[in-house]
Amino acid sequence: MTKNVFSVSGMKCGHCKLNVENALKAVKGVQNAEVSLENANVTVEYDENVATPAQLKDAVDNSGRYEMTV
Repeated sequence: MTKNVFSVSGMKCGHCKLNVENALKAVKGVQNAEVSLENANVTVEYDENVATPAQLKDAVDNSGRYEMTV
């Protein structure tokens, strides 16, 4: 299991936080995702043999007006 912190731009409220967390949790291999609005980032715990950072980025980028830096 890998735990990484990724920057996410475009998040402004609790709704944004839930959108990003839910998008990441829907990716196969993701065990947990926790957004920090204050730090504009997300901590993701995932199985690196199942999910890739590129897949995580795609999930976030396609979930609204957000952009995740990998």
